Order: sequence, then structure tokens, then C-alpha cells
Amino acid sequence: MSKENRFSWLAFIAVGALLLIALLLSSSAAERESIGTHAATGVPTPPATRPRTVAASVPLPGRGPGASLHGKRPFPSGNPWNQDISNSPLDPNSANLIKSIGADDRLHPDFGTVWNGAPNGIPYIVVAGTQPLAPVSFRSYGGESDPGPYPVPRDAPVEGGPNGTGDRHVLVIDRDHWKLYELFSASPVKSAASWVAGSGAVFDLNSNILRPEGWTSADAAGLPIFPGLVRYDEVFEQREIKHALRFTVGRSRRGYVYPARHFASGDPDPNLPPMGMRVRLKSSFDISSYSAANQVILRALKKYGMFVADNGPGWFLSGAPDPRWSNDDLGMLKNIKGFNFEVVRMGPVVTR
Repeated sequence: MSKENRFSWLAFIAVGALLLIALLLSSSAAERESIGTHAATGVPTPPATRPRTVAASVPLPGRGPGASLHGKRPFPSGNPWNQDISNSPLDPNSANLIKSIGADDRLHPDFGTVWNGAPNGIPYIVVAGTQPLAPVSFRSYGGESDPGPYPVPRDAPVEGGPNGTGDRHVLVIDRDHWKLYELFSASPVKSAASWVAGSGAVFDLNSNILRPEGWTSADAAGLPIFPGLVRYDEVFEQREIKHALRFTVGRSRRGYVYPARHFASGDPDPNLPPMGMRVRLKSSFDISSYSAANQVILRALKKYGMFVADNGPGWFLSGAPDPRWSNDDLGMLKNIKGFNFEVVRMGPVVTR
């Protein structure tokens, strides 16, 4: 090899070595900058890692009365119950509708620990897909009820307790087939080997299918009850309610709006709320003074709102009973009044 060629190769190697050294020095500096030092301890913090895309895995719901769903949400994401309405238009008749419910009346959490010797709220139970089926016969609304049998266990909790005289709802979630079974005015027969009820409805929680037009359910509005409950597991485990809630009004209109399917009034007054009407807590309402638990509920009322689901005391917000609730803390929600809510614009009102 000639001197000229040897010189060229040596120069090439030297330049390459210099570039490699510069690259290493730059990488080391960048690493030192990305690692940094924890201000309180002086211990180097690990460098930031690139986030990985991992498929979400929701655990199977638990079993038993008041069991946690571990974050599993009923119905598809596009279902009305799961719709974000925080930026939806205001109904042009909002002020009159709110006034008819009670603009100065207080929000009332209709759930908690115990009231009148029974669990306070609408209870539910989660069962496995192997739960034996129990015959159910219907009285008042048999023609608008889904026929049995239903997977109601002998120890299924009844709203108001075994001797309750109210609506006596029974809610059962089949966690394996992901179905919801709901009964109204339910009573066990022959040590709960079978049940008798005023009405009943079955909902496929993987589907958006509604009740037939004009049909009731276990609720006056023809809606499912369970998805509209404030539940302990969502408030304290998930720390987020990702669905609309359910409430009652003192007087309703003869009519219903989507997604409701049934009305429970003969009054055609257009200033009264139809079943299925949706309200939300005003975005301007300051929730910062409320407890962390109550803020979970109030954020849901701003983002998802609540549906008019039945006749009853005005502004009564439904939830599931749990001995771990703090009744005193829930009572702070009574500081919220009707005028703090507004009506989301409704679709056509069905009156037939």
C-alpha cells in the first residue's frame, strides 16, 4: 500500500474515532440530565421510560351482595348511560323544568348504611353463571315483563329488607353471562325457592337494546336500575363513576324521552319532567369544599348527569347500601339545591 493510501486510511479511522467519542459524551450528558436527582433525598431518580401500550384487562366482578365490579362497566361505551353530556346543549325549557322539580329543594342521597332498621338504598347481588334459576311469576305488569326463570339466589337482598313495604326491588347481576335481572315488588315464595313480583326485566349488559316501546321495567321509566346507582366500589376503589345516575321527581309528565320507554303520569303539563329527562350539575358549581368521596359523585353529575327514572320525593339520588358509607359525609350533598342543576336538551317526547 502506498504512503498516500496509508495516510488516507489513518485519517479516516481518526475521524471515526473522534465522532464515536463525541457521540458517547453526548449520550452520557443526556442520560445524566434525564436521570436527575430527587430534591428531597439526593438519590438519583431512574430515567423516564417509554410508555408501553398494554391491553386493558378488567378483573371479573366479585360475588355476593354489594360485590365490587372491579371497574367493569355495564353496557357498551356508546350507550346513553355512558355518554359524556358535559358539553351537550341546554334544553330551552330548562328553567321551568327545574322549577317544577323544586329549584330550592335539596339534593338527597337516598342511600347509605341503615335506615329504619334496614340497609339504606337499592341493594344488588352478583352471582356466577352457574347460579340455579328460580321461577318468577308476575302480577301487575306481567304482559310487559321478561318471563322467568331468573337466577335469584335464596339470600338475594330485597330493598327495604325482608319486611320492607316499599318498592322491594331485587337486582341480580350474572357476572359470567354479563346480564342484569331486575324485579319490582318482589317477594320470596317457599323459602325463596321461587319469587313473585309486580314486574321484571332482563338486560344484556353487552348490548344497547332497549325495552320494547311503551314497556315498563322494574322501574317506572322502563330503564335499568343498577347502572344508575351510586356504588361504594366505584367511589372508593375506582375513585370514578363513569356513567349517569338515577333520581326521582315528585311530579312527572305523561311522556318519556329516549332512552326511557315508559311514562307513569297522566299530566300533560310541558313544564313537568318526562321520564328519561337528563339533568347535570352546572359546570360552574364549585365542588372543592366537598370530601374526596363526594367529589367523585359530583364529578359524575357534571359529566354524565342523572336520569328521571321514577316518581318519588324530588331530587332523591339513588345508590346502593353499604355499611362502609359515612352517612354524615353523604349528608353534605344536601347543601346542593335544584337550581344548581340544568336540563340537557331532550329529544322528542313520546306520549302514547
